[in-house]
Amino acid sequence: MLEPDYPIRTERLLLRPFTPADLDALHAIQARSDVARYLYWEPRDREQTREALETKTTQTALRDEGQALSLAVELAATGELIGDALLFWHSRTHRSGEIGYVFHPDHHGRGYATETGDALLRLGFDDLGLHRVTGRLDARNTASARVLERLGMRREAHLVENEWVKDEWTDEVVYAILRREWHKRQDERESTR
Repeated sequence: MLEPDYPIRTERLLLRPFTPADLDALHAIQARSDVARYLYWEPRDREQTREALETKTTQTALRDEGQALSLAVELAATGELIGDALLFWHSRTHRSGEIGYVFHPDHHGRGYATETGDALLRLGFDDLGLHRVTGRLDARNTASARVLERLGMRREAHLVENEWVKDEWTDEVVYAILRREWHKRQDERESTR
């Protein structure tokens, strides 16, 4: 079980539960075609964003497998909501989970997704006790693949035309990291500081 002590602080970010007040900022992200390009959904109108937000506001803890933790990502210095992060608990028995993230394009290229991913892995491995965490993405989303690689995740699979998404067959790439690999990486990072 995981009930984080909010907000979760990183060097530059705060990860916290979504609230109804996040509607405008979340809609500014979800309404964009460049954001939705590699996701399962099309750009969302305000009502669709409101419905998604209603679900996100309830995903504040992981009490059992099959649940997701949805976190608003905001800049600590300004309080601006810049992204959306997800930790999904797949299996209690196999101690497996998955991470995901979506950021406003105005904030791409600054390391925020990597910083967020690192916080999600810490939650999954240290707080939830997961053994293995994956990241799945459309194979064309090379920017997201680079984020997962910077997190130390290895590319384990390239599934060719395995999903029908937005009227086309799409390839999926799967990345993963084990708890011991993540801890070794953390220890190495600490020793170089």
